[in-house]
Amino acid sequence: MQIPTVTLNSGHRMPVAGYGTWPLQGRAATDAVLAALAAGYRLVDTAASYGNEDAVGAAVRESGLPRAELFVTTKLRGSDQGRGSTRAALEASLERLGLDYVDLYLIHWPLPAVGRYTDSYAEMADLHREGLIRTLGVSNFLPEHIAAVVAETGIVPAVDQLQVSPSHARAGLVAAVRGGGTVVQAWSPLERNTGVLGNAGIVAAADRLGVTPAQVVLRWLVQRGLTVVPHSSDPGRQRANADLFGFELTGEDMTAVDSVAQLPVKQDPATWEEF
Repeated sequence: MQIPTVTLNSGHRMPVAGYGTWPLQGRAATDAVLAALAAGYRLVDTAASYGNEDAVGAAVRESGLPRAELFVTTKLRGSDQGRGSTRAALEASLERLGLDYVDLYLIHWPLPAVGRYTDSYAEMADLHREGLIRTLGVSNFLPEHIAAVVAETGIVPAVDQLQVSPSHARAGLVAAVRGGGTVVQAWSPLERNTGVLGNAGIVAAADRLGVTPAQVVLRWLVQRGLTVVPHSSDPGRQRANADLFGFELTGEDMTAVDSVAQLPVKQDPATWEEF
């Protein structure tokens, strides 16, 4: 299965659909990543706070795939933000992963009350110049947070990983972030525990197209210009979640997903603290 890519502002290409690894750990995580790679995924998303970078690294090695074919993302946790500690955190992540560089490094949360995310991004820019990071990005950043790191470094984040899904469409935020030249990557796009995949409009579109409701939701995001990192440890669902490019939603289908009742995000980046 071939997954299309998007060219980032760093010049590197990132798969439109990737594999999210939270909350798996240990051998279960390694086996799930191996299954995802066998299905055709080439982007694997992890984070220091997930506690599974070692398991992801094991899968990368066991897969036998050339490093150049893989796109590995990890993230800086809140407790490691700041000058000096950002470098040490990345070096520790690289050691756990068993890699010489990461393709994309994200600040996991801005933590504006802490006030160290611009210092972290500036140090990440140094690490980028040294070749330890291929592409700079952020996660859960609002436009004002992005503006602050750009003012500090002159480097626009290539990616902003945001919670975007049918119940959290966040159209205004997505438009603002994309308008600044940053690719939006949707985390938790399927809301598997909210019942949204049973929405009548989504189910009707899936039945008509002969796909799953999850595929409809992920295709809705892709047609909005987003990239996605869904998670499943089931190989069949893994394959389906990346098989998004042989069908297209109609305008009515898009409207059906747009019409899902909106809920406020529980983790507001303006106030959320996670270390």
